[in-house]
Amino acid sequence: MSGFWPDPTDRDRAAYADAEVRPFWLAALPPRDPAPPLSGIVAADLCIVGGGFTGLWAALHAKADDPAREVAVLEADTIGFGASGRNGGFVMSSLTHGLANGLARFEAEMPVLERLGAENLAGMQTDLERHGIDCRLELAGDLVAILEPYQDAWIEDEVDLLRRFGHDVEVLDGPAMRAEVASPTYRAGIWDRTGAGLLDPGRLADGLRAAAQKAGVRIFEGTRAEGLERRGSDGVDVVAAGGGRVRARGALLATSAFPPLLRAIRRYIVPVYDYALVTEPLNAAQRDAIGWRRRQGLSDGANQFHYYRLTPDDRILFGGYDAVYRFGGPVDAVHDDDDHSFARLSAHFFHTFPQLEGLRFAFRWGGAIDTSSRFSVFFGTALGGRVAYAVGYTGLGVGATRFGARVALDLLDGRETEATRLRYVRSRPVPFPPEPLRWAVVQLTRNRLAAADLRDGRRGVWLRTLDRVGLGFDS
Repeated sequence: MSGFWPDPTDRDRAAYADAEVRPFWLAALPPRDPAPPLSGIVAADLCIVGGGFTGLWAALHAKADDPAREVAVLEADTIGFGASGRNGGFVMSSLTHGLANGLARFEAEMPVLERLGAENLAGMQTDLERHGIDCRLELAGDLVAILEPYQDAWIEDEVDLLRRFGHDVEVLDGPAMRAEVASPTYRAGIWDRTGAGLLDPGRLADGLRAAAQKAGVRIFEGTRAEGLERRGSDGVDVVAAGGGRVRARGALLATSAFPPLLRAIRRYIVPVYDYALVTEPLNAAQRDAIGWRRRQGLSDGANQFHYYRLTPDDRILFGGYDAVYRFGGPVDAVHDDDDHSFARLSAHFFHTFPQLEGLRFAFRWGGAIDTSSRFSVFFGTALGGRVAYAVGYTGLGVGATRFGARVALDLLDGRETEATRLRYVRSRPVPFPPEPLRWAVVQLTRNRLAAADLRDGRRGVWLRTLDRVGLGFDS
């Protein structure tokens, strides 16, 4: 046993041995021909680098602001290939990776940030309806499972905090929690019904793509941007692999964990790999055995936490726990398949749901999260204001990307808004140190978080130091 969780067995490994190494959400999309790559020189008012949620929302915002604006999107692979197609599909109104994390960094601005987050989620729902995007949004709330006695002390503080900011929260004792979702590991739970739900991120990315193209956005897939060149006072050229070039008035970078075109951004983000498993569809007996009739999103209360949910066709997606940073921060498909992480996830899954023993996993995958030291999106401009960016979402970007795209576009256009005046937008996170110190700091922090879980949640000297300087992480 490794603390609360069992070590993997051969049976756990066999459960995912035949799983397809591909994000379930992307595999479930109907096939389509990719958009052609960029060739030659194309003129545009706005060039967006990155065809994930941030880039696509920015394209739609730009066309809504000015339908005559020429917008081009460059995507190195296909739309939704990166983090936008590899996440769990949890959508939250929070812009700050939760209230506790936000209060530790932007206490004075939290009432405004919470309101802007709620407005953003409502606006997202309106946009989905306007553009006819069926991403199977379910606003059933968020459940946090309490697994160990030391986590009990956290319940009262968390619930008081949520209620102080107007959340509809229910505290569940052990029997009530197990009546919601049947796991013998649950001793209590917190159900936050406000601003939380689930969606299909593959369908969202594909729906945003279709809506953008319908609005007149030109999308170039299979087009890797490799550089930025300022063009006097007229604009900026985005240079692509193979010699293509977009001659634009401005550029918006939405590159997530992939190497950014601006060296200055590289100090502020590290790509951390997250892994997930998805089961085959549950049969009627298996579905009855777990309950989960209200289909909430689920996570647990540990520092190294899992997230899990039902898919629309009643599979279980189970991910998290490991957060893997590799020396130098490579982002490459070779890291999508990690047996060590999948073995742990499989063992933890069957420990959580022993009644599902014998169920097999149909999909397994990994992907890089653009982690910043403040654990939420940050912004900036460069090249005399001709380039803007929004990166660093740290795994809670499905909803926040719409807000991030709006703010980055406003910064690029020189538009002052309530959001752009906030310190949240105007400040940057603490930069990560260069290698090899970067790797050492990330590994030490991961090690100490794991140790805290083994020591009844007690945070050692390193984690307490990070907390004091405003760099602590609250899952």
